[in-house]
Parts: sequence; structure tokens; C-alpha cells
Amino acid sequence: MKLALIIDDYLPHSTRVGAKMFHELGLELLSRGHDVTVITPDITLQVIYSVSMIDGIKVWRFKSGPLKDVGKAKRAINETLLSFRAWRAFKHLIQHDTFDGIVYYSPSIFWGDLVKKIKQRCQCPSYLVLRDMFPQWVIDAGMLKAGSPIEKYFRYFEKKSYQQADRIGLMSDKNLEIFRQANKNYPCEVLRNWASMTPVSASDDYRSLRQKYDLKDKVIFFYGGNIGHAQDMANLMRLARDMMRYHDAHFLFIGQGDEVDLIKSLAVEWNLTNFIHLPSVTQEEFKLILSEVDVGLFSLSSRHSSHNFPGKLLGYMVHSIPILGSVNGGNDLMDIINKHRAGFIHVNGEDDKLFESAQLLLSDSVLRKQLGQNANVLLKSQFSVESAAHTIEVRLEAGECI
Repeated sequence: MKLALIIDDYLPHSTRVGAKMFHELGLELLSRGHDVTVITPDITLQVIYSVSMIDGIKVWRFKSGPLKDVGKAKRAINETLLSFRAWRAFKHLIQHDTFDGIVYYSPSIFWGDLVKKIKQRCQCPSYLVLRDMFPQWVIDAGMLKAGSPIEKYFRYFEKKSYQQADRIGLMSDKNLEIFRQANKNYPCEVLRNWASMTPVSASDDYRSLRQKYDLKDKVIFFYGGNIGHAQDMANLMRLARDMMRYHDAHFLFIGQGDEVDLIKSLAVEWNLTNFIHLPSVTQEEFKLILSEVDVGLFSLSSRHSSHNFPGKLLGYMVHSIPILGSVNGGNDLMDIINKHRAGFIHVNGEDDKLFESAQLLLSDSVLRKQLGQNANVLLKSQFSVESAAHTIEVRLEAGECI
């Protein structure tokens, strides 16, 4: 099949999990004999569009305003224009036989118009990889008022995105349940997050993170990814503060987002000498860092009503890193990780339990190794890119994704 993969963020410029996942999906589909074209915005382009290749995948980039790490109004405007700008750039390249199927990724919710136009021209089915129930999580976080004109605006585009999907894949059973309660008559299923299975190994000239920051004998508690409201980063900062009494524990956060200033200010206010924050790094650097750390951290805000499976956990699993984190109440992620002894997951707000688990992981290297190995086994059994690609492939080949 000739497949179009549509996402608002892609390699090599992106450091985000979604971009990495979609590239891995593209490579897997390529290895299965499909022709893969990624359609994605590029804020650095000076022309309307460009065409390039990455690892055998065709990449169509179109000129766009900034979408990440900018003011909310500017981001909303530029995201709203995604479909318009993409179609303007590529409509002359898309003929009736250009694509046999479409796979599009949300966030963003603004791809509906583009998907509709491609489907009409190519008469092909589409699959929505739904990872983020926006705007619901923003309402849950108290950042957007339910019933407001802005919410209605976002809901309009959210619905349009769903309407263009012949099949929708959600990341967990709980998310599927919640989605079906709020959105009737959309064909949907569980499509878990995925990762390729191969960890990286450092070259001879790689300068170790432990050397660079004098962390040679430390147990590194690592957080890598978005640092924003949805994560409730103060939760992990409280853990770092509680662990200050242990000189061999160190907390390393890498990423960008709305709460970077918050974590920096808390580090100063609490005089945290066991904490480092670094800006985002390339995907290759990120993988090398994962090969050096001891515990993988994550956090989800207690206000969430949806039940996300953060993509960052897959990177931890690939490198056999034990997982330590907090989730919103009822999140089935807690059951999955705890049941398979891949780490320790608690409800956000249970600071004492989180602290106790951190102490266990700090003091017991054998436990860390065993839980990390269990995490890798769990990845292979439930979160492989091969499984995700097979599901999408079968749905698209069926013609109507039903």
C-alpha cells in the first residue's frame, strides 16, 4: 500500500515521543513492503513545501508557524491552519492513486480537513492514532472552562477529526471506555503505544553523562519528556526534595514545556543539590542517556479523567529501566506496571508511598535489575511496533477499517 502518515512533529528536528513513535511505525511499515510518505509541518521552511527522505521514508514538509513552546493563542492559530497549509502545499502532488491509506496522529486535533480532502481524492480509508483527548484534559486541569466559546471551538475540530477516521486507536482499555461514553458510533479499539526493541550502545568517543555532571557513583532517577501541566511536575519535585537526605540519589530531568520555570523555581526555593534540569536533546542523545540511568520517572496530573500511557515509558522499557511514577486515580496503567512487576506506580498525591518506593529502588540494585528486566518483557509482549503496524495494516487493507 501507498500510505500517508500525518503528524504535527517529526524527525530530525523533533525531540518528542510522538515523532519517534511515528518514525518507528513508518520504518516498520516500510519493512513490510509498503510505500510510506510522512506529511508534517516545518517552521524553518522558507518555501511553501519541501520533499526529502529519511531512512527510506519520503517526508513532505510544508511551511508553518510555530506549534510548540509558544503562546497559547499563536499555537491555536497555527494549529487551526495546519490542514489549509498542508493542502495548499501538496494538492498538486496528490492524484487519485497517490495514497491507498492514511494514518494520522492526534494531537493535533486539526487534521480533519486535510484527511477529508485526501480521502475524497484518493478514495482511501484512514486510521486515527488518538493519544490525547484534547480539549478534555485541559478542562480537567482547570485551564479551560467547560461550555466556553473556546471549548466549543476546539470541540468542533475534535469532532471533525474523529468523523474522518474509519477506525480510531486509543492507548488503553480505560481510555477506550471513556471515549465510547463521550463519543457514540465511532469504530474504535485499543492500539497501545509502541517502540522498537533495540537499545543503543555508546560509541568510543561518547562522553558519558555521568562524567560530564560528576554523577559517577549516583543512582540516577531520570525524567525525560514534556514538562507541562498535564504531568504535574511539582509531584516529582517533592520526591526529589524528600530524597535529599540520600547523598547517592540524583534526579535528572530533560525536556521542555509549560512547567520548566516551575521546576527551576522549586529547585532554588528548596535548595535542591540533587537535581539537574537540561533542555531537550536529539533522539539519539536521548537513547544514549537512557543507557546510563537507573530509574525511569513519570507523573500524570491527578485531575485527568482520561487514562494516558506516557510514551516515555516505552523508552525506559527498551533499556530495561525500572519505572517509578504517579497516575490519576483509576488509571489502568497502574495495574499493568504493578501486575507485571515492571516498577512501582501510585496514585498522584500518595507522596509517602512514592517516597517509600524510591527508597527501595535506591537501596536495592538487584531489585532495580529485576524490575527493569520485567519492564522489557512487558514491552515485548504488549507494546511492540510490529504489533501496532500489523493492527493498522490489517484495518487499512480491509478497505474501510471496520
